[in-house]
Amino acid sequence: VQLQASGGGLAQVGGSLRVSCAVSGRTVFNHAMGWFRQAPGKEREFVAAIRPGGKTYYADSVKGRFTISRDNAKNTVYLQMDSLKPEDTAVYYCGLDATFRSSWPDSNYYTDRRTYDSWGRGTQVTVSS
Repeated sequence: VQLQASGGGLAQVGGSLRVSCAVSGRTVFNHAMGWFRQAPGKEREFVAAIRPGGKTYYADSVKGRFTISRDNAKNTVYLQMDSLKPEDTAVYYCGLDATFRSSWPDSNYYTDRRTYDSWGRGTQVTVSS
């Protein structure tokens, strides 16, 4: 499985960016996908996730500003980031949960970074004021 994150860059406060995670070796439609971020000197933290069936989950800090989505034809997951703040500055990583499930765990499962078996290299997002 390979995950390739891209689309990061520099944005102004209040601006927008979209990061992408292209997946090979697995079908995003069948797997939970998550976005996490890590700022310098901090732990990697949950940002957003989407599970099979399309239900989405967001960290409180990004709810209403970020949107996770997927394009099954392109086998790619996106994170649209609007109303960016300086505290959104971080390296953003996408993760894939390799487990096939017939029932859905609660939200804690999708927000836990240990759920995700494969990770992309990350893409830098910098928000300047």
